[in-house]
Amino acid sequence: MAGVFPLLIFSAAIGAGVNAGLFFIFSVCIMGALGRLPAAQGVAAMQSINVVILNPWFMLAFLGTALLSLVLVAIAVFTGSPARLYVIAGGLLFLAGTILVTMVVNVPMNNQLEALLPQSEEAARLWSSTYLVDWVRWNHVRTLSSLGALGCFVMAFRAA
Repeated sequence: MAGVFPLLIFSAAIGAGVNAGLFFIFSVCIMGALGRLPAAQGVAAMQSINVVILNPWFMLAFLGTALLSLVLVAIAVFTGSPARLYVIAGGLLFLAGTILVTMVVNVPMNNQLEALLPQSEEAARLWSSTYLVDWVRWNHVRTLSSLGALGCFVMAFRAA
């Protein structure tokens, strides 16, 4: 296990970094650009993004990093490795701040938006009153959590 542990940590660091980059670009660019469009166009574009993003590459990075985080936390609990605390912190940051927030906040908001016709008044109201602000706020949490996990995994890799 000693030879595999650093490889798993390295892989989790790469995955956390990929997720951090994805969420970062949404926070600092994509959502701002969509917010500048008329509501119907912004809603339609976000609905399209929410369909297209569900692809094998995204799932590998997102769920693969979650699986690695779970495995690493389980291993770290039962090891005396100097990397132990960094691994546990990184895994929990990714699982709670990225995966849990996505499933509990962002996905339900996406589903709510998906159920609306982009041209409807209800879609425009949701888009401008809560979606852009709340979705982005929670996306910042996902960005920072993924970055924190990346940092922890890098420190764990150094200590392993």
